[in-house]
Amino acid sequence: MSKLSRIIVEDFLKNSRLCIETIVEELRIFQKKNDREIQLLRIKDEKAETVTLNRDHFFLRSSVEYSNPQLTVEEVQGIIAARLLEVCGNYFFDYRIKKADNGDVSAICELLEKPPQGKITPFLLNTDDVEPDRYSMNPLKESIVKSGQSAFPSASVKTERLRIDREFMKKYNGKLISKFEAELVERHLSKCNNSYMNMVDAVKAEHLMILSKSFGIDLSLPILRMPLTVLKKENTGDLLHYIIRNVHKDYDSIEHIYNCMGRSMKNRTTLLTVPHSEKGFGSKRAARGKIYFKDTRLDSVRTVYETTQLYPNAIDPNDVSIAECNDQFIVEGSNLVNYDFQQTPSSPQFVLYSLGSPEDATLWHGIGTFASSQLVKSYVSVRLEPTRNLLGDDFGKYDVTLKMPPQFNLKPESMWVHPIYRNIDASMGCVENLEDLANMGMKLECLLAYEYRRKI
Repeated sequence: MSKLSRIIVEDFLKNSRLCIETIVEELRIFQKKNDREIQLLRIKDEKAETVTLNRDHFFLRSSVEYSNPQLTVEEVQGIIAARLLEVCGNYFFDYRIKKADNGDVSAICELLEKPPQGKITPFLLNTDDVEPDRYSMNPLKESIVKSGQSAFPSASVKTERLRIDREFMKKYNGKLISKFEAELVERHLSKCNNSYMNMVDAVKAEHLMILSKSFGIDLSLPILRMPLTVLKKENTGDLLHYIIRNVHKDYDSIEHIYNCMGRSMKNRTTLLTVPHSEKGFGSKRAARGKIYFKDTRLDSVRTVYETTQLYPNAIDPNDVSIAECNDQFIVEGSNLVNYDFQQTPSSPQFVLYSLGSPEDATLWHGIGTFASSQLVKSYVSVRLEPTRNLLGDDFGKYDVTLKMPPQFNLKPESMWVHPIYRNIDASMGCVENLEDLANMGMKLECLLAYEYRRKI
C-alpha cells in the first residue's frame, strides 16, 4: 500500500465528507437511464481502444487539456479526486459506513490501486476544440505558430512540422515542464500518425501509468473526446446535430440560450456554434460574430477571424499565447437550421455539446478562482430552464436526461501547486517529491445549483 495514497485518502475522508454523502445519496436514487451505449477511449500501449459501456453506470466527469501535452498538477489532482469520489462513493454505498476506521482506509486504498470497477465510472471529457497552446504552456508553441495552426482546434492540428521549442525549455524547465516530459513528447511526435490529439493522449497516458505506481492509485481513466470528434462521426439526425439545429431554428430559440448564457440579444455577437474557416481556423476566442434575422427566421451568421491574444501561463504573466488568423465569411442561416457538420464544420458552445455528455456528476477545477463561475452558471441554467421544450418533442428519442448532475469542485484555496513556484500549471515532472503534493490534501466542495442559476 502506498504511503501517498493513505495520506490523500485520510485527508479526503476528513475534509470532503459532504461530497461523499452527496454522491452516495445520488447512487441511492440512481436508475438506469436508457439503453444507449456510451463509447469511450482507453489509451493502451500507445493505441486508442474503444470501451463500450451501458447506462447502468453512474458516470462521473473530470477532464484534462489538449492545450498542453505535459500533465499538470491540476490535471492529476482532478483525476485523483475523481477516483476518490468513485471508490468512496461505491464503498460507502455498499457498506453504509458512518465513520471510517483504519480498516476502511486500508480497504479504500486497496480499491484505488485497481481500475474502476463499481457502479460509479469516472471518465475524462477532453474538449478537442480548444487551441493547442491556449495558456502559453505548450513546449511546441513556436512551431505551432510557425506552422499556421495556433488558431486551429486541437482536433485538426497535425504534428509533422511541430518541434520542441528550445527557448521555452530553457525558460520554463522545472517550472512548467521537465526534460523527461520533453523527451516523452518528442518520442510520441514520431509515432502519432500525424495527429496532435493522439500524441497528447499518448504522452499523458504513459506518464499516468508511471504516476499510478508512485501514488498507488490507478490513474488511467477512459476518455471522451468532444465535440468535434463526435460531430465528425455523427449523421445529421444524431444528437449534437439535433441540438445545433434546434437552438438555431428561430429568434426565440436563440434568445433562450442567450439568456441562459447571460448574453444580450441587442448585439447578437455570441455565436452558439462557431463556424470554422476554410483555412482551418476554429478558435472561439479569435472569432468575432454577428447573428442576423429576417423577421424571426435566422438569416445568416457573419464570422470574422482576427489574430488574438489568448492567455498567459502562471509563471510569466507577460508571456501570452496567440492565435494567429485572418479570414471572414458568411454562413447562411439555413446551413445551421439544417445543420450538417460535413458541410459547415463548427465548434458549438460547451453548454450545448455538454448535453451530449453522459455525465451523472461533474467535477470542476477551482471554480471561482482558477476556473470560470460564468461557465458553471451557463451550464446550470441550460439544464434548469425548460430546455426539453426548446429542443422539441423529438429530443426524448435521444435518451438524454436533463436532470441536474451534482457539481463537485476542487476548492481553489486547496488546489495542488508546485511546492516552490506555487503554480497549478506546473507539470508533474517538475515536482521532485510527490509527497509535497499529497501533504496539500484533497479538499472538495459541493456547488449548489440554485446559487449558479441565472435569473431569466
